[in-house]
Amino acid sequence: MSNEVKHSAVFFWGCWIALIATSCAFIVRAQIIGDWGQEFNLTSTQQGEIFGVGLWPFAISIVLFSLIIDYVGYKAAMIFGFICHVLSVVITVNAKSYDGLYWGTFVLALGNGTVEAYINPAVATLFSKDKTKWLNILHAGWPGGLVLGGILAIAIGASSWKLKVMLVLIPTIIYFLMLIGQKFPVNERVAAGVSYRDMLKEVGFLGIFIIMWMVCAEFCRVFGVASPIKVGAAIAAGIGVVYGLYVKSPGRPMYIFMLVIMILLATTELGVDSWVTELMKPAIGKHAPWLLVYTSAIMMVLRFCAGPIVHKLSPLGTLALCSGLASCGLLALSLAPTAGMIILAATLYGVGKTFFWPTTLGIVSEQFPKGGALTLNSMGGVGMLGVGVLGAMLMGNIQDKTIDKALLVKDASIHKQIMMEKTGLLGSYQAVNETKLKDVDDSAKAVVKEIQDGSKKMALKSMAVLPAIMLVCYLGLIGYFASRGGYKPVDLAAEVPTNKDPIG
Repeated sequence: MSNEVKHSAVFFWGCWIALIATSCAFIVRAQIIGDWGQEFNLTSTQQGEIFGVGLWPFAISIVLFSLIIDYVGYKAAMIFGFICHVLSVVITVNAKSYDGLYWGTFVLALGNGTVEAYINPAVATLFSKDKTKWLNILHAGWPGGLVLGGILAIAIGASSWKLKVMLVLIPTIIYFLMLIGQKFPVNERVAAGVSYRDMLKEVGFLGIFIIMWMVCAEFCRVFGVASPIKVGAAIAAGIGVVYGLYVKSPGRPMYIFMLVIMILLATTELGVDSWVTELMKPAIGKHAPWLLVYTSAIMMVLRFCAGPIVHKLSPLGTLALCSGLASCGLLALSLAPTAGMIILAATLYGVGKTFFWPTTLGIVSEQFPKGGALTLNSMGGVGMLGVGVLGAMLMGNIQDKTIDKALLVKDASIHKQIMMEKTGLLGSYQAVNETKLKDVDDSAKAVVKEIQDGSKKMALKSMAVLPAIMLVCYLGLIGYFASRGGYKPVDLAAEVPTNKDPIG
């Protein structure tokens, strides 16, 4: 084996383990969020906010590093991500309240975004002739981490959620040792001589507006600004104007369209994954944590087999089929009456969500190579923003509002005793006060539990609409490419003159 092949293998698997670290932390939080809810008296919406902050800051680091990564280098991004992963563990295990959990998870998300800021463009460059296949194999690391972290967390049991949080240090230390001595490849855009401004044009001012709107809205909410969505939109519009004056481009229409789809995609996959353990506890009790491990194992195996599947169906055909399967799976999961039916429904959903994320990145890398790291990573960033700012919180909010309405009809006196007024990005809402719930009699607790269990199924049923919308969108894109002779990757080397300054 040549030194170059050895280098590529160590580098690729180091990136793969770095992705394992990000998902290991994700599944641990999904399994212990109920413990946090009880220990720190968190509402379902607040739990959704913690899920959300584990996702949306991802976009900050992934987009910022994508803008400067050709200057500072991929290795600097790797070191920053390593520091964030270690620091997040320290902050979280020492948390004394909601704020400590929130900011510890915030730092974790920054590290996760930084990891994807370098692994996605690096692997796309390393395997430039078969990007979708290798990005799928790379992203088998995500479900791989869910399986590894999930099994280890279950094995630890209920003894200590802090010990479970510390599990992320295992893959973190491994990927750092594997990558610190490696030479990172030069990005495909830079090697082809595409200028920095041409890269920015691919995203355009509309793309930047979408990204910054969600970032600014969440920051406004965190710091207590009134009407965060409106204020965030105003700030994002200002940033978009400045960006537009520089690049003089609204962005590629298909790219903007896929950015919007990515919000639905990420909520379908990560939003549901964030909540599925809690949502399925009423149906399968202590076995609920195994459901995410099971669907993740399906994803990991199938992503290693992505090459033949994507080549047979085409990338867009694969996404269309997966959207239909995911929609049916989520609907079935919300209606399944027995453990056996739940497993069948989860299998359908697990197969459906398998190729969403990496195949989308593959399409972006193949269709917009001039955008380099920015177009590729902004797509992932918008996905995390969508589910982090709105998706995960929406699922919690659906539960709170369902409980509020059902309990008011069922027993207004219990409603008056235990409900409290809360305010979030989605507006004001009524939620169960866990402290007051402990003081009511057993019959009242039984009524509340029945309604809470029903609200969890309603959340899953509502989410089934999103992949159905995605299916329609992908069929539209398939028709668009069919009118142009079929789907074909863009050959960057054949299209771009080689005398441009790639950085300036």
